[in-house]
Amino acid sequence: MTFVQLIECRTSRLDEMNRLMDRWVEQTKGKRTASHSVVAKDRADSSHIVEIVEFPSYEEAMRNSGLPETDRIFQDMVALCEETPTFTDLDVVRDEQLYAATARRFFELAPGQGNAPPFNDVFIEDYHDHDPANVQDVIGLDAVRREVEVWRGGFDFSFTIEDQMAQGDRVCTRWTFHGRHTGDFLGIEPTGQEVTMTGTTVHRCTPDGRIAEGWWQYDRLGLMQQLGALEPTEL
Repeated sequence: MTFVQLIECRTSRLDEMNRLMDRWVEQTKGKRTASHSVVAKDRADSSHIVEIVEFPSYEEAMRNSGLPETDRIFQDMVALCEETPTFTDLDVVRDEQLYAATARRFFELAPGQGNAPPFNDVFIEDYHDHDPANVQDVIGLDAVRREVEVWRGGFDFSFTIEDQMAQGDRVCTRWTFHGRHTGDFLGIEPTGQEVTMTGTTVHRCTPDGRIAEGWWQYDRLGLMQQLGALEPTEL
């Protein structure tokens, strides 16, 4: 279970504290168990500093606390604070990346038959799509729906999300496409062939949680080979 430690203190020497943390990061390379750290300053009280540190588990957090470097840095940290820092130990019971959820929703909605869904809650109206398979970038929600309908017309398909990572306003999704060739696809008559294709998509999201831009990389040549449109020597 993911474990989070909340460290609160009061100090007017934030720059010195940041240098202190930089030193700890350098000294604990290969030994520390913290996976993510955020330092924030209270907008209503600039001396109120909060650090949020994430660990894979409580046990890993305790191992991190036991490092000699951690003990030394804590003593130096106390010297910079106006009062003794307080610690709150938290077991994470829910962890949801909201931008990642929007990206997953696209991969859930895209498969199907017939007309594509509106996608209004997934993409902004002037969504910009970068796909190396297209001569020009696709711009606009209607254009995205037409692209999806091309795939719906050619395949009975689904996506498996293999990995997904979110940072800032970007979400990176590694996926596998599973499909059966049931209709015309780019002039290729249906073969009934079962196909798979792997790819990665990076989405940029807006503050309201919808997707504004996307970059695609996927094994389209491998797909065409599975459909019999290319000989192995042509790849």
